[in-house]
Amino acid sequence: MASDIEIAQAANMQPIAKLAQEKLGIAPEHLEPYGHYKAKVSLNFLDQLKDQPQGKLVLVTAISPTPAGEGKTTTTVGLGDALNYIGKKAIICLREPSLGPVFGVKGGAAGGGHAQIVPMEDINLHFTGDFSAIALANNLLAAMIDNHIHHGNELGIDVRRIQWKRVVDMNDRALRHIVQSLGGPANGYPREDGFDIVVASEVMAIFCLATSLEDLKTRLGNIVVGYTREQKAVYARDLQAHGAMTVLLKDALAPNLVQTLENNPAFVHGGPFANIAHGCNTVLATQSALRLADYVVTEAGFGADLGAEKFLDIKCRKSGLRPSAAVIVATVRAMKYHGGADLKTITEENLSALDKGIVNLERHVENVSTIYGIPCVVSINRFNSDTPAEIDMLKQRMSALGVKVVLATHWSDGGKGAAELAQIVVELCDQPSTPRFVYEENETLWDKINLIAKRVYRASEVTCDAKVRAQIRKLQDDGYGHYPVCVAKTQYSFSTDPQLRGAPEGHVINVREVRLAAGAEFVVMVCGDIMTMPGLPKVPSAAKIDWVDGKVVGLF
Repeated sequence: MASDIEIAQAANMQPIAKLAQEKLGIAPEHLEPYGHYKAKVSLNFLDQLKDQPQGKLVLVTAISPTPAGEGKTTTTVGLGDALNYIGKKAIICLREPSLGPVFGVKGGAAGGGHAQIVPMEDINLHFTGDFSAIALANNLLAAMIDNHIHHGNELGIDVRRIQWKRVVDMNDRALRHIVQSLGGPANGYPREDGFDIVVASEVMAIFCLATSLEDLKTRLGNIVVGYTREQKAVYARDLQAHGAMTVLLKDALAPNLVQTLENNPAFVHGGPFANIAHGCNTVLATQSALRLADYVVTEAGFGADLGAEKFLDIKCRKSGLRPSAAVIVATVRAMKYHGGADLKTITEENLSALDKGIVNLERHVENVSTIYGIPCVVSINRFNSDTPAEIDMLKQRMSALGVKVVLATHWSDGGKGAAELAQIVVELCDQPSTPRFVYEENETLWDKINLIAKRVYRASEVTCDAKVRAQIRKLQDDGYGHYPVCVAKTQYSFSTDPQLRGAPEGHVINVREVRLAAGAEFVVMVCGDIMTMPGLPKVPSAAKIDWVDGKVVGLF
């Protein structure tokens, strides 16, 4: 059986200019090509689309991820191909892969099997340089902060209260907590500092929420970099950094156009993590796609408790976007893992483990349909090891919730393998729906985190120490109470304990740290032991990635 990268390398890709013209009506002069098979679409052209009618938005989300795998991105690609296969005009909107997980755990993030976006190697490795531009803009601001302090500190920045960190797009635990500026007066003032991964940068969040270059510049200027001794906020615009940061990002802000294996268009743009940021592709790409197609399929990172909640409460609230339907992705083997099965035995029939593990899917279905108010369907990525008895149990449990189950085979069969899923999605999109937020804008920050924890995670309470509680109160008093809350926590559980599988209830959510993202216009609440700079696993994917006989190998 061919690997993902072998399938991708055998793809019959169309020149991107030809695809853009024929599938989307975008003339070559509106493209900035990056080689033959990827291009950026001009912001001026996209601006001309603002009066065009919008298509239907479909959100792909999933159960809580497991080492057994679910296939959310694969389903997003497969559904986009399937909608085109049944005669609909559809575009896929995805995030760009971060090099951290590509070389860490995932080994790639462009779909799988016969449901991939291509050129797969380019997309997974640097792509069009957007992440580099975001890192440079972030680190330019960091350098200007230290430079300002070195040259007299006219703004009176308290070096103990600097909030801004440097970033790098790689998992590197050694950079989480460092001491900088050693070596004497010429190198600045020594202080404790640290790095985040690029996808956790506020610049990434701003990039993905901005609707224009002007909006981007304003948001960058609103970044709070630190405070004075009198607790007065110091902004990026006070350092006159936002203009140069915008210049670094001006080309990156144009959405990237690529294609699926079946030569259907896909926007791949932006990439914040959903466990430490809001986990969605850019607003600009999504809004543009909705004016170019009848259906737009997008995904939100990780499970529906993290990605889908932030998709609604942050991205949709800020942009006016509203999904017409949702697809919840799962695998039988992953649900057996949630039910306590060992990874070594998940291919064996185990109705007891499945019975216990389905509760995770049920919880996500209840959240999406009842709390978020979005009509949904469950898509099961089919494996040969799935037995009739297991499938029957799954269908019976979902039937009790009034939700259809589709056994999709797009991994092996491409778009036609998800044709039934596409038909159901079209039917759901034709139904009236009223997507809802988990909390209202006028709720306090403390009430917002409590509503997310208790309604979505089914926690019994939210706790934090006196210092964190005081920070939350200060942010509320300083006028940031209307901001959405972005919860940073483990993706592996509804709780903050990654080992707690299934659908735990009555657990405690502890807020360890609070970060203001004034440019992105949300407040990050860091819960449990989650890190904004991940580490590599014992055997990273980088150990398998290589250049052999003129080809990249090891990406998957």
